[in-house]
Amino acid sequence: MAKAANKERAGGATRLVAHLARVLREKAGYTQTELGRKIGYSGAAISAMETCAQPASDEMLVELEREVGWGLGVFEMARGLVRLDKYPAQFQDFIALESRVLTLCMFETLVINGLFQTEAYAQALIAGGYPVLPDRRVAELVEARMERTALFEREPTALIELILDESALLRGVGSPDIMRGQLRHLAELAKRRNVTVQVLPLNCGFTGEHAGARGGLTILETADHEHLAYMEAQDESVMISDPGMVSMYSQRYAKIRAQALGPRESLGLIERLAGDRQ
Repeated sequence: MAKAANKERAGGATRLVAHLARVLREKAGYTQTELGRKIGYSGAAISAMETCAQPASDEMLVELEREVGWGLGVFEMARGLVRLDKYPAQFQDFIALESRVLTLCMFETLVINGLFQTEAYAQALIAGGYPVLPDRRVAELVEARMERTALFEREPTALIELILDESALLRGVGSPDIMRGQLRHLAELAKRRNVTVQVLPLNCGFTGEHAGARGGLTILETADHEHLAYMEAQDESVMISDPGMVSMYSQRYAKIRAQALGPRESLGLIERLAGDRQ
């Protein structure tokens, strides 16, 4: 059952789509049930979308554009904005940039980075978090996370680099099968020409010290060649554009990279942990 809470947290794009869908449906002379029948949904699903109880899926927006778009292209244009609405508010600024970056360099300490996660790993991670989320919201967040992976195939090609603390590879999430699938997926992504994956080993340095002890870090270059730093902690995030600060974080990232295993060694470690190499 669609939750009233969904209506309260619905974003601006979701609300606008709901309003336009109702107005254009009525202009076409359809009831909710009639429109649903024409585009492959129930009348209840159309009602849930129009009241923001359940945001329109990407597939529904495609069908709305075909049936009641009136050649305006509004539902097509809304697809990216509605996808953005699915993300937590503190993450939306980053996501809007991520899809258009030239380079993306990430250091992750606790779990496999979201861009590299399998659906099963993401499902277990999000469902196991706190506060406890309703199943519908978990599914929405997992879907949104999987949509980010389009960046790997985007043209022009984005250069993507990930440094993972070894502890993120060792921490079990979901089940042994889920972890095995996640490690194999990570290894396959690491073999892509536009992707580099490195592992910061637990025994780096003489006694394990390293430049990444202060937590995760992302350095990105935008399509306008602007360099930014992005960080998250406890559901809060910060985007830094000050050139001096970004330079400092870039140098810290470079130090972490220097302390990590090389790409080939890292791939070997990941494959051994997955059970695919002796």
